[in-house]
Amino acid sequence: MAKRKYLFLLLMLLFAGTKAQVQVDVKLDSLQLFIGQQTGLTLSVTFDAKQKLKMPSIKKGQELVPNVEVVNVDDPDTVILNEGKRMTVSQAYTITAWDSAFYYLPPMQVMVDTSRYESNNLVLKVYTVDVDTLHLDHYFPPNGIMELPFLWAEWRMVAFGGLLFLLMLACIGVLFYHVKHGKPIVRFIRRKKKLPPHQVAMDEIERIKSERKWAEEDSKEYYTLLTDALRNYIRDRYGFNAMEMTSSEIIEQLIAENNEEALDELREIFRTADLVKFAKYSTLINENDANLVAAVEYVNQTKIEVDPNAKPEPEIIKETDQKRLTQVKMMRIAMVVLVVLSVALLAWMIWRSADLLM
Repeated sequence: MAKRKYLFLLLMLLFAGTKAQVQVDVKLDSLQLFIGQQTGLTLSVTFDAKQKLKMPSIKKGQELVPNVEVVNVDDPDTVILNEGKRMTVSQAYTITAWDSAFYYLPPMQVMVDTSRYESNNLVLKVYTVDVDTLHLDHYFPPNGIMELPFLWAEWRMVAFGGLLFLLMLACIGVLFYHVKHGKPIVRFIRRKKKLPPHQVAMDEIERIKSERKWAEEDSKEYYTLLTDALRNYIRDRYGFNAMEMTSSEIIEQLIAENNEEALDELREIFRTADLVKFAKYSTLINENDANLVAAVEYVNQTKIEVDPNAKPEPEIIKETDQKRLTQVKMMRIAMVVLVVLSVALLAWMIWRSADLLM
């Protein structure tokens, strides 16, 4: 009998130890309130993580006691303790009372595994609202809708977004115009020092002399290069397109500009060049040398000396068509990106404005 008694006591101690592992607490945010006011009631249960918890089934609109109603039930909140060994589950309720009195709130019951646990009890004091019984005919209508003050801090981002949106629209318009007309926004222009016409001609004649083209049996290429150098010089020196004119037309155009000696030298060069190119005339080396010297003499006799103190005029070389097409393609891509960003920005501004006006 003694062994059975000790075994029974041991089981009771183990059962008591298990019960002690569960803690049930309940508290009110305010123990006093007026009729119709609301306060929070929080039920917290701490237990082992391996145990199964069942909270009381309390729904919105249910009365805890007569005249004490639950107006809202929040979602449970769980906190893990002791590295996952224990946990605390909290359930928040919002309650109100509809009559003045002392209300005894009975303990709330929870189930942990197969055992029932109760919380502590609470007392709620509800006060009535004073009524002016001497002036019952004096009543006040409900207040009107209050207009919220304008706060620049709330609308500042919307205003900045609007300015950015207008700037994007302007950029899209500029890009659309340039893409439509195939014009790049930025023109890459390379500048270099512009040489006077006689200097260009003398450099070209010197290059022809160094290559010795006339030493070959066929002098056609030599005279083509030599006359092209003279035609380019005449075009830049006198301002008419000598490259598209015949030899006789050039001479007639220069009669009013050159002296007879210079024209004689030019006539002889063009005459020999025409014979070589069109009549397959074969020249001698000394004849080629003489025509080269005559070309130099003609340039020296008709050149205009440049003032050494004058600022040199730059020669402008525009970008190629390939570069222009590349720029237009990049503008198309930039325009598409700006359109997408502007639509997204507009949607954000509409959403933000609607949120602020609600």
